[in-house]
Amino acid sequence: MTPFLSVERRGRIAILTMDRADSMNAIGTIEDCDNIVDTFFALGDDRTYSAIVLTGAGRAFCTGGNIKGIRDRVGIGPLDQPDSTRLNYRRGVQRATRAMLDCEIPMIAAINGHAIGLGLDLACLCDIRVAAQGAKMAASFIKVGIVPGDGGAWTLQKIVGYSKAAELFLTGETFGADFAREIGLVGSVVPDGEALDAALAIAEKIAANSPRALRLTKRLLREGQHGRANDVLELSAAYQAIVHETQDHKEAVSALIEKRAPVFTGD
Repeated sequence: MTPFLSVERRGRIAILTMDRADSMNAIGTIEDCDNIVDTFFALGDDRTYSAIVLTGAGRAFCTGGNIKGIRDRVGIGPLDQPDSTRLNYRRGVQRATRAMLDCEIPMIAAINGHAIGLGLDLACLCDIRVAAQGAKMAASFIKVGIVPGDGGAWTLQKIVGYSKAAELFLTGETFGADFAREIGLVGSVVPDGEALDAALAIAEKIAANSPRALRLTKRLLREGQHGRANDVLELSAAYQAIVHETQDHKEAVSALIEKRAPVFTGD
């Protein structure tokens, strides 16, 4: 079987496409999760990447877990008894969540279609989200009698606040792209078929900047989500001390003074 994520390179941008169009990009197996983990670790270790765009093949972004697999107790969900199921979640979808959370490369979700349950939570793990007009989204775990086992209870409320996240999780209702923009879940809504291009346009603006400064800026933003102000200030000083010694910083200053475009090398 082909990997769950296909990888295409465009300069300093990696386009990751969830490649299960026949199942609307549902995640069904531990191997799918392993592929997500391995892909994000490999990209994170490659200093030549400055942005990632995540999207889905076909008409969906990702429709979450495989419902038939849940029913049959195979794959990423329930197994033979509760302790096995707990370990299965930790071994599978939660490892994928951690790999995406730990990735210091700026990530943009191009929500080209349905983003349901786990699929919506994958989009929430990205830093920026762009949605196609016809995209449908739902935090719908409650509709199948389960809880968000992938960490979505943490990520969604970081984006839309506790009250709105509670409404979305506790009703499980499906909503459209305009509502998602209204509550701050997505930054922009574009015509159907244009989500990837819109995400790439943002990625290109990001990738035009200093690679090291990009990664450390993202890390500061992540730490700022839960860290105390004093701790973030200390970390900011430490990161600033690092980037001040980079060649890219010196190049950026020279380019600004000389009124020209900078040429960054990642050094």
